[in-house]
Amino acid sequence: MNIHVLVVEDDFDLAASLIEYLELENIICDHAGNGVHGVELAAKGAYDVILLDVMLPMMDGYGVCETLRRQGVDTPILMITARDTLDDKVNGFEAGTDDYLVKPFALKELLFRVRALAKRRSSQPRKYTLADLEFDMEKQEIRRAGQLLKLAPKETALLECLFKASPGVVPREELIRFVWGDETPESNSLKVHMHKLRQKVDKPFDFPLIKTIAGSGFALRKDNEF
Repeated sequence: MNIHVLVVEDDFDLAASLIEYLELENIICDHAGNGVHGVELAAKGAYDVILLDVMLPMMDGYGVCETLRRQGVDTPILMITARDTLDDKVNGFEAGTDDYLVKPFALKELLFRVRALAKRRSSQPRKYTLADLEFDMEKQEIRRAGQLLKLAPKETALLECLFKASPGVVPREELIRFVWGDETPESNSLKVHMHKLRQKVDKPFDFPLIKTIAGSGFALRKDNEF
């Protein structure tokens, strides 16, 4: 089974060296050069391990880590930094990192840590619940009131994005970016897929959970939230 790693590092030479070494060990890598892009990629949940630099443009590593943990992303994070004081390490673990590697380091040690963290991920189930709606990320099963729902891939991705932000509002642009990535969908694609999602998640049941927030976007929440 392949290991998928996200490298969030603004030093492009270092990132290239890390990726080249890991890929020689049959580890698949993606790269983000700033914190915001790192959050966008990591939030899709497609990685086994995240290698995260602390000093990043747009959002530092601590902010990236805290944001991902708030969103429910449980991918193991290995912080890589030249900061080696106890306070720096404490800040990293408080932000939600799983491991901490101080520069300079041996690439072989990095490899061992990546493999160890990837194994840890395999034993961590991920499950979101709101009222009677359940989304088991590991099994990719969605149930409401105990009933198994059959969603298309883009509908599933929409629901995942809403769950990660719940009960917060997700702007339309963020939903489009999460579901379609770099693709440019047709102008009404989000509207069409959101309608289909509501038909399956809300319409057959006693009360709706997917809310349209006028002028802002969408939210997954109960009526008494916010």
